[in-house]
Amino acid sequence: MTRIRDHRTVLHRARVATSLAFLAFGTALGAWTSRIPAIKQRLDLGDGQLAVGLLAFAAGAITGMQVVGRLLDRHGSRTVLVPMVFVEGLFLILPAMAGDVVTLAVALYAFGAVHGTLNIAMNANAVDVERAADRPLMSSFHAIYSIGGFVGAAAGGLSAHAGFAASTTFLTVGAAVGAAALWTARWALPAADVSSVTRDRSETGDDRPQRSAATSAGVPFLGILVFCCLVGEGAAADWSSVYLRDTLGSGAGFAAAAYAAFSIMMVAGRLVGDRLTARVGPVALVRGCGAVAAVGLGAALLVGHPLAGIVGFGCLGAGLSCIAPQVFSAAGSRDPTHAGRAIARVASIGYLGFLTGPLLIGAVAELTGLAWALIIPVVLALFVTLTAAALRPRPAGAGPPGEARPRSPSE
Repeated sequence: MTRIRDHRTVLHRARVATSLAFLAFGTALGAWTSRIPAIKQRLDLGDGQLAVGLLAFAAGAITGMQVVGRLLDRHGSRTVLVPMVFVEGLFLILPAMAGDVVTLAVALYAFGAVHGTLNIAMNANAVDVERAADRPLMSSFHAIYSIGGFVGAAAGGLSAHAGFAASTTFLTVGAAVGAAALWTARWALPAADVSSVTRDRSETGDDRPQRSAATSAGVPFLGILVFCCLVGEGAAADWSSVYLRDTLGSGAGFAAAAYAAFSIMMVAGRLVGDRLTARVGPVALVRGCGAVAAVGLGAALLVGHPLAGIVGFGCLGAGLSCIAPQVFSAAGSRDPTHAGRAIARVASIGYLGFLTGPLLIGAVAELTGLAWALIIPVVLALFVTLTAAALRPRPAGAGPPGEARPRSPSE
Protein backbone atom coordinates (compact mmCIF):
# COMPACT_ATOMS: atom_id res chain seq x y z
CA MET A 1 0.00 0.00 0.00
CA THR A 2 2.83 2.40 0.88
CA ARG A 3 4.52 1.65 -2.44
CA ILE A 4 1.31 2.44 -4.35
CA ARG A 5 0.87 5.69 -2.41
CA ASP A 6 4.48 6.68 -3.10
CA HIS A 7 4.03 5.91 -6.81
CA ARG A 8 0.92 8.09 -6.96
CA THR A 9 2.76 10.92 -5.23
CA VAL A 10 5.62 10.70 -7.73
CA LEU A 11 3.16 10.74 -10.65
CA HIS A 12 1.21 13.68 -9.23
CA ARG A 13 4.38 15.70 -8.75
CA ALA A 14 5.65 14.71 -12.19
CA ARG A 15 2.41 15.91 -13.75
CA VAL A 16 2.71 19.25 -11.93
CA ALA A 17 6.34 19.61 -13.04
CA THR A 18 5.52 18.89 -16.68
CA SER A 19 2.55 21.27 -16.51
CA LEU A 20 4.84 24.02 -15.24
CA ALA A 21 7.19 23.44 -18.16
CA PHE A 22 4.31 23.81 -20.62
CA LEU A 23 3.10 26.91 -18.74
CA ALA A 24 6.58 28.48 -18.85
CA PHE A 25 6.91 27.69 -22.55
CA GLY A 26 3.59 29.36 -23.41
CA THR A 27 4.13 32.32 -21.10
CA ALA A 28 7.54 33.13 -22.55
CA LEU A 29 6.22 32.97 -26.11
CA GLY A 30 3.16 35.07 -25.26
CA ALA A 31 5.30 37.71 -23.57
CA TRP A 32 7.65 37.90 -26.55
CA THR A 33 4.93 38.20 -29.19
CA SER A 34 3.05 40.86 -27.20
CA ARG A 35 6.13 43.12 -27.06
CA ILE A 36 7.23 42.78 -30.69
CA PRO A 37 5.82 46.25 -31.50
CA ALA A 38 7.88 47.76 -28.66
CA ILE A 39 11.07 46.11 -29.93
CA LYS A 40 10.29 47.29 -33.46
CA GLN A 41 9.75 50.86 -32.27
CA ARG A 42 12.81 50.99 -30.01
CA LEU A 43 15.14 49.81 -32.79
CA ASP A 44 13.30 51.82 -35.46
CA LEU A 45 12.94 48.75 -37.68
CA GLY A 46 11.07 48.56 -40.95
CA ASP A 47 8.73 45.68 -41.67
CA GLY A 48 11.38 43.92 -43.74
CA GLN A 49 14.00 44.23 -41.00
CA LEU A 50 11.57 42.90 -38.42
CA ALA A 51 10.78 39.99 -40.74
CA VAL A 52 14.49 39.10 -40.75
CA GLY A 53 14.47 38.87 -36.96
CA LEU A 54 11.30 36.77 -36.92
CA LEU A 55 12.77 34.47 -39.56
CA ALA A 56 15.86 34.06 -37.37
CA PHE A 57 13.62 32.96 -34.49
CA ALA A 58 11.93 30.37 -36.74
CA ALA A 59 15.31 29.13 -38.03
CA GLY A 60 16.57 28.78 -34.46
CA ALA A 61 13.47 26.84 -33.43
CA ILE A 62 13.88 24.38 -36.30
CA THR A 63 17.58 23.99 -35.45
CA GLY A 64 16.75 23.20 -31.83
CA MET A 65 14.14 20.65 -32.88
CA GLN A 66 16.62 18.89 -35.16
CA VAL A 67 19.39 18.66 -32.56
CA VAL A 68 17.49 17.69 -29.42
CA GLY A 69 15.98 14.35 -30.48
CA ARG A 70 19.13 12.28 -30.07
CA LEU A 71 19.95 13.99 -26.76
CA LEU A 72 16.53 13.04 -25.40
CA ASP A 73 16.88 9.41 -26.49
CA ARG A 74 20.38 9.18 -25.03
CA HIS A 75 19.97 11.04 -21.73
CA GLY A 76 16.21 11.05 -21.04
CA SER A 77 13.63 13.82 -21.18
CA ARG A 78 14.17 15.06 -17.61
CA THR A 79 17.89 15.65 -18.19
CA VAL A 80 17.15 17.96 -21.12
CA LEU A 81 13.88 19.46 -19.89
CA VAL A 82 15.04 20.97 -16.59
CA PRO A 83 17.96 23.09 -17.89
CA MET A 84 15.97 24.15 -20.95
CA VAL A 85 13.21 25.68 -18.81
CA PHE A 86 15.88 27.72 -17.00
CA VAL A 87 17.50 28.82 -20.25
CA GLU A 88 14.11 29.70 -21.79
CA GLY A 89 13.59 32.34 -19.12
CA LEU A 90 17.16 33.60 -19.47
CA PHE A 91 17.22 33.83 -23.26
CA LEU A 92 13.84 35.58 -23.34
CA ILE A 93 15.70 38.65 -22.10
CA LEU A 94 18.17 38.72 -25.03
CA PRO A 95 15.93 40.41 -27.65
CA ALA A 96 15.39 43.37 -25.31
CA MET A 97 19.17 43.89 -25.17
CA ALA A 98 19.64 44.01 -28.96
CA GLY A 99 20.97 47.28 -30.37
CA ASP A 100 20.26 46.76 -34.09
CA VAL A 101 18.71 44.31 -36.52
CA VAL A 102 21.84 42.11 -36.61
CA THR A 103 22.08 41.62 -32.85
CA LEU A 104 18.29 41.18 -32.73
CA ALA A 105 18.52 38.39 -35.30
CA VAL A 106 21.30 36.70 -33.32
CA ALA A 107 19.33 37.03 -30.08
CA LEU A 108 16.16 35.67 -31.66
CA TYR A 109 18.03 32.77 -33.26
CA ALA A 110 19.38 31.81 -29.83
CA PHE A 111 15.99 32.24 -28.17
CA GLY A 112 14.34 30.27 -30.98
CA ALA A 113 16.85 27.41 -30.64
CA VAL A 114 16.13 27.11 -26.91
CA HIS A 115 12.39 27.43 -27.54
CA GLY A 116 12.43 24.66 -30.15
CA THR A 117 14.52 22.44 -27.89
CA LEU A 118 12.15 22.97 -24.97
CA ASN A 119 9.18 22.24 -27.21
CA ILE A 120 10.45 18.75 -27.98
CA ALA A 121 11.78 18.09 -24.45
CA MET A 122 8.50 18.95 -22.73
CA ASN A 123 6.44 16.84 -25.16
CA ALA A 124 8.82 13.90 -24.70
CA ASN A 125 8.54 14.32 -20.94
CA ALA A 126 4.76 14.46 -21.25
CA VAL A 127 4.84 11.12 -23.10
CA ASP A 128 6.95 9.67 -20.25
CA VAL A 129 4.44 10.88 -17.66
CA GLU A 130 1.53 9.54 -19.73
CA ARG A 131 3.12 6.11 -19.97
CA ALA A 132 3.92 6.06 -16.25
CA ALA A 133 0.35 7.07 -15.40
CA ASP A 134 -1.10 4.69 -18.04
CA ARG A 135 -3.81 7.18 -19.03
CA PRO A 136 -4.22 10.10 -21.45
CA LEU A 137 -2.71 13.38 -20.22
CA MET A 138 -1.29 15.09 -23.30
CA SER A 139 -4.28 17.29 -24.11
CA SER A 140 -4.30 18.81 -20.63
CA PHE A 141 -0.60 19.67 -20.94
CA HIS A 142 -1.27 21.45 -24.23
CA ALA A 143 -4.21 23.27 -22.63
CA ILE A 144 -1.80 24.63 -20.02
CA TYR A 145 0.53 25.76 -22.81
CA SER A 146 -2.38 27.68 -24.36
CA ILE A 147 -3.22 29.23 -20.99
CA GLY A 148 0.43 30.22 -20.63
CA GLY A 149 0.21 32.04 -23.94
CA PHE A 150 -2.71 34.07 -22.56
CA VAL A 151 -0.81 34.81 -19.36
CA GLY A 152 2.30 35.96 -21.22
CA ALA A 153 0.32 38.09 -23.67
CA ALA A 154 -1.66 39.64 -20.81
CA ALA A 155 1.55 40.43 -18.93
CA GLY A 156 3.01 42.04 -22.02
CA GLY A 157 -0.17 43.98 -22.74
CA LEU A 158 -0.41 45.32 -19.21
CA SER A 159 3.27 46.28 -19.27
CA ALA A 160 2.81 48.11 -22.56
CA HIS A 161 -0.29 49.89 -21.22
CA ALA A 162 1.66 50.99 -18.13
CA GLY A 163 4.48 52.31 -20.30
CA PHE A 164 7.11 49.81 -19.16
CA ALA A 165 9.97 48.91 -21.48
CA ALA A 166 10.08 45.50 -23.13
CA SER A 167 13.16 44.69 -21.05
CA THR A 168 11.09 45.08 -17.86
CA THR A 169 8.48 42.69 -19.21
CA PHE A 170 11.05 40.09 -20.21
CA LEU A 171 12.94 40.33 -16.91
CA THR A 172 9.73 39.84 -14.94
CA VAL A 173 8.46 36.96 -17.05
CA GLY A 174 11.95 35.46 -17.19
CA ALA A 175 12.12 35.44 -13.40
CA ALA A 176 8.72 33.71 -13.25
CA VAL A 177 9.93 31.10 -15.75
CA GLY A 178 13.03 30.58 -13.60
CA ALA A 179 10.83 29.93 -10.57
CA ALA A 180 8.84 27.40 -12.59
CA ALA A 181 12.14 25.76 -13.59
CA LEU A 182 13.13 25.31 -9.94
CA TRP A 183 9.85 23.55 -9.23
CA THR A 184 10.19 21.46 -12.37
CA ALA A 185 13.69 20.40 -11.35
CA ARG A 186 12.41 19.28 -7.95
CA TRP A 187 9.38 17.28 -9.12
CA ALA A 188 10.11 16.12 -12.68
CA LEU A 189 9.65 12.39 -13.25
CA PRO A 190 12.90 10.56 -12.40
CA ALA A 191 14.40 8.55 -15.24
CA ALA A 192 14.32 5.44 -13.04
CA ASP A 193 10.51 5.59 -12.90
CA VAL A 194 10.25 5.75 -16.69
CA SER A 195 12.61 2.79 -17.08
CA SER A 196 10.80 0.70 -14.49
CA VAL A 197 7.41 1.26 -16.13
CA THR A 198 8.79 0.29 -19.54
CA ARG A 199 10.50 -2.80 -18.09
CA ASP A 200 7.47 -3.94 -16.08
CA ARG A 201 5.11 -3.68 -19.04
CA SER A 202 7.56 -5.46 -21.31
CA GLU A 203 7.80 -8.35 -18.84
CA THR A 204 4.02 -8.65 -18.51
CA GLY A 205 3.40 -8.45 -22.24
CA ASP A 206 1.71 -5.06 -21.94
CA ASP A 207 4.41 -3.08 -23.67
CA ARG A 208 2.23 -2.14 -26.64
CA PRO A 209 4.71 0.21 -28.35
CA GLN A 210 7.00 -1.98 -30.44
CA ARG A 211 10.67 -1.33 -31.14
CA SER A 212 10.86 -2.02 -34.83
CA ALA A 213 11.39 -0.21 -38.09
CA ALA A 214 7.80 -0.96 -39.05
CA THR A 215 6.37 1.12 -36.22
CA SER A 216 8.65 4.06 -37.01
CA ALA A 217 7.75 4.13 -40.70
CA GLY A 218 4.61 6.20 -40.15
CA VAL A 219 6.28 8.97 -38.14
CA PRO A 220 6.72 11.38 -41.09
CA PHE A 221 3.03 10.98 -41.92
CA LEU A 222 2.18 11.90 -38.32
CA GLY A 223 4.21 15.06 -38.96
CA ILE A 224 2.00 15.78 -41.98
CA LEU A 225 -1.08 15.58 -39.74
CA VAL A 226 0.45 18.16 -37.40
CA PHE A 227 1.36 20.25 -40.46
CA CYS A 228 -2.30 20.26 -41.48
CA CYS A 229 -3.32 21.25 -37.96
CA LEU A 230 -0.81 24.10 -37.67
CA VAL A 231 -1.78 25.53 -41.06
CA GLY A 232 -5.22 26.00 -39.51
CA GLU A 233 -3.77 27.57 -36.36
CA GLY A 234 -1.66 29.96 -38.41
CA ALA A 235 -4.65 30.84 -40.57
CA ALA A 236 -6.74 31.69 -37.52
CA ALA A 237 -3.97 33.77 -35.96
CA ASP A 238 -3.13 35.79 -39.08
CA TRP A 239 -6.31 35.87 -41.16
CA SER A 240 -9.43 35.43 -39.00
CA SER A 241 -9.75 39.10 -38.03
CA VAL A 242 -8.78 40.24 -41.52
CA TYR A 243 -11.48 38.03 -43.02
CA LEU A 244 -14.21 39.43 -40.78
CA ARG A 245 -13.11 43.04 -41.17
CA ASP A 246 -12.13 43.28 -44.85
CA THR A 247 -14.17 40.52 -46.49
CA LEU A 248 -17.33 40.55 -44.37
CA GLY A 249 -17.23 44.24 -43.45
CA SER A 250 -17.44 43.99 -39.65
CA GLY A 251 -15.95 46.50 -37.24
CA ALA A 252 -12.40 46.05 -35.96
CA GLY A 253 -13.53 45.17 -32.44
CA PHE A 254 -16.03 42.58 -33.65
CA ALA A 255 -13.44 41.14 -36.05
CA ALA A 256 -11.02 40.54 -33.16
CA ALA A 257 -13.63 38.25 -31.58
CA ALA A 258 -12.96 35.66 -34.30
CA TYR A 259 -9.49 34.80 -33.02
CA ALA A 260 -10.69 35.11 -29.42
CA ALA A 261 -13.37 32.48 -30.17
CA PHE A 262 -10.75 30.27 -31.81
CA SER A 263 -8.41 30.52 -28.81
CA ILE A 264 -11.09 30.00 -26.17
CA MET A 265 -12.52 26.94 -27.91
CA MET A 266 -9.04 25.49 -28.38
CA VAL A 267 -8.35 25.71 -24.65
CA ALA A 268 -11.80 24.29 -23.84
CA GLY A 269 -11.27 21.38 -26.22
CA ARG A 270 -7.90 20.56 -24.73
CA LEU A 271 -9.26 20.66 -21.19
CA VAL A 272 -11.71 17.85 -22.01
CA GLY A 273 -9.47 16.09 -24.52
CA ASP A 274 -7.97 13.55 -22.13
CA ARG A 275 -11.38 12.36 -20.97
CA LEU A 276 -12.56 12.07 -24.56
CA THR A 277 -9.43 10.12 -25.47
CA ALA A 278 -10.01 7.67 -22.63
CA ARG A 279 -13.64 7.24 -23.70
CA VAL A 280 -13.45 6.93 -27.49
CA GLY A 281 -9.74 6.45 -28.25
CA PRO A 282 -7.33 8.73 -30.12
CA VAL A 283 -8.34 7.64 -33.63
CA ALA A 284 -12.04 8.37 -33.17
CA LEU A 285 -11.26 11.61 -31.34
CA VAL A 286 -8.97 12.96 -34.06
CA ARG A 287 -11.43 11.85 -36.73
CA GLY A 288 -14.24 13.71 -34.99
CA CYS A 289 -12.11 16.79 -34.32
CA GLY A 290 -11.12 17.06 -37.96
CA ALA A 291 -14.78 16.84 -38.96
CA VAL A 292 -15.77 19.59 -36.50
CA ALA A 293 -13.04 21.88 -37.83
CA ALA A 294 -13.83 21.22 -41.50
CA VAL A 295 -17.63 21.40 -41.26
CA GLY A 296 -17.64 24.36 -38.84
CA LEU A 297 -15.33 26.65 -40.80
CA GLY A 298 -16.61 25.42 -44.18
CA ALA A 299 -20.22 26.22 -43.27
CA ALA A 300 -19.22 29.65 -41.96
CA LEU A 301 -17.47 30.47 -45.24
CA LEU A 302 -20.61 29.48 -47.15
CA VAL A 303 -22.85 31.65 -44.96
CA GLY A 304 -20.53 34.64 -45.24
CA HIS A 305 -21.82 36.56 -42.20
CA PRO A 306 -19.61 38.03 -39.43
CA LEU A 307 -21.44 36.13 -36.66
CA ALA A 308 -21.12 32.92 -38.64
CA GLY A 309 -17.42 33.70 -39.03
CA ILE A 310 -16.94 33.87 -35.27
CA VAL A 311 -18.79 30.57 -34.83
CA GLY A 312 -16.79 29.02 -37.66
CA PHE A 313 -13.41 29.97 -36.21
CA GLY A 314 -14.62 28.78 -32.80
CA CYS A 315 -15.39 25.40 -34.38
CA LEU A 316 -11.95 25.44 -36.00
CA GLY A 317 -10.36 25.98 -32.59
CA ALA A 318 -12.41 23.22 -30.96
CA GLY A 319 -11.66 20.86 -33.83
CA LEU A 320 -7.92 21.46 -33.96
CA SER A 321 -7.54 21.45 -30.17
CA CYS A 322 -6.91 17.73 -29.67
CA ILE A 323 -5.24 16.77 -32.94
CA ALA A 324 -1.63 17.83 -32.28
CA PRO A 325 -1.57 16.50 -28.68
CA GLN A 326 -2.79 13.08 -29.82
CA VAL A 327 -0.30 12.97 -32.68
CA PHE A 328 2.62 13.85 -30.39
CA SER A 329 1.47 11.18 -27.94
CA ALA A 330 1.25 8.60 -30.73
CA ALA A 331 4.68 9.52 -32.10
CA GLY A 332 6.35 9.30 -28.70
CA SER A 333 4.66 6.04 -27.77
CA ARG A 334 5.30 4.27 -31.07
CA ASP A 335 8.93 3.53 -30.17
CA PRO A 336 9.85 4.59 -26.61
CA THR A 337 13.58 4.06 -27.22
CA HIS A 338 13.53 6.70 -29.95
CA ALA A 339 10.69 8.89 -28.69
CA GLY A 340 12.78 12.07 -28.76
CA ARG A 341 13.70 11.70 -32.41
CA ALA A 342 10.14 10.77 -33.36
CA ILE A 343 8.63 13.79 -31.61
CA ALA A 344 11.34 16.07 -33.04
CA ARG A 345 10.62 14.85 -36.55
CA VAL A 346 6.87 15.30 -36.17
CA ALA A 347 7.26 18.77 -34.63
CA SER A 348 9.69 19.93 -37.31
CA ILE A 349 7.35 18.94 -40.13
CA GLY A 350 4.38 20.41 -38.30
CA TYR A 351 6.11 23.71 -37.54
CA LEU A 352 6.56 24.29 -41.26
CA GLY A 353 2.76 24.40 -41.48
CA PHE A 354 2.59 27.25 -38.99
CA LEU A 355 5.28 29.16 -40.90
CA THR A 356 4.15 28.56 -44.48
CA GLY A 357 0.39 28.19 -44.04
CA PRO A 358 -0.44 31.88 -43.57
CA LEU A 359 1.86 32.79 -46.48
CA LEU A 360 0.15 30.25 -48.72
CA ILE A 361 -3.29 31.53 -47.75
CA GLY A 362 -2.18 35.10 -48.43
CA ALA A 363 -0.84 34.17 -51.87
CA VAL A 364 -4.04 32.32 -52.81
CA ALA A 365 -6.13 35.20 -51.45
CA GLU A 366 -4.40 37.55 -53.89
CA LEU A 367 -5.68 35.40 -56.75
CA THR A 368 -9.10 34.26 -55.55
CA GLY A 369 -10.09 36.33 -52.51
CA LEU A 370 -9.66 35.47 -48.83
CA ALA A 371 -12.92 33.52 -48.49
CA TRP A 372 -11.76 31.02 -51.12
CA ALA A 373 -8.24 30.89 -49.69
CA LEU A 374 -9.59 29.91 -46.25
CA ILE A 375 -10.90 26.71 -47.81
CA ILE A 376 -7.30 25.45 -47.51
CA PRO A 377 -7.54 24.73 -43.73
CA VAL A 378 -11.00 23.23 -44.35
CA VAL A 379 -9.56 20.76 -46.88
CA LEU A 380 -6.60 19.94 -44.62
CA ALA A 381 -8.90 19.31 -41.64
CA LEU A 382 -10.95 16.98 -43.84
CA PHE A 383 -7.72 15.21 -44.83
CA VAL A 384 -6.94 14.66 -41.13
CA THR A 385 -10.41 13.18 -40.66
CA LEU A 386 -9.93 10.73 -43.50
CA THR A 387 -6.44 9.65 -42.40
CA ALA A 388 -6.85 9.60 -38.61
CA ALA A 389 -6.27 5.83 -38.61
CA ALA A 390 -2.55 6.64 -38.91
CA LEU A 391 -2.59 7.18 -35.12
CA ARG A 392 -3.56 3.55 -34.55
CA PRO A 393 -0.62 1.60 -33.03
CA ARG A 394 0.73 -1.06 -35.38
CA PRO A 395 2.26 -4.20 -33.91
CA ALA A 396 5.68 -5.40 -34.99
CA GLY A 397 5.50 -7.23 -38.29
CA ALA A 398 2.39 -5.39 -39.38
CA GLY A 399 1.98 -4.58 -43.01
CA PRO A 400 1.81 -1.16 -44.63
CA PRO A 401 -0.26 1.58 -42.99
CA GLY A 402 -3.19 0.99 -45.30
CA GLU A 403 -3.43 -2.76 -44.61
CA ALA A 404 -6.55 -3.74 -42.72
CA ARG A 405 -6.32 -5.32 -39.30
CA PRO A 406 -8.83 -5.99 -36.50
CA ARG A 407 -9.66 -2.95 -34.37
CA SER A 408 -9.28 -2.92 -30.65
CA PRO A 409 -12.29 -1.89 -28.51
CA SER A 410 -10.63 1.46 -27.64
CA GLU A 411 -10.45 2.50 -31.29
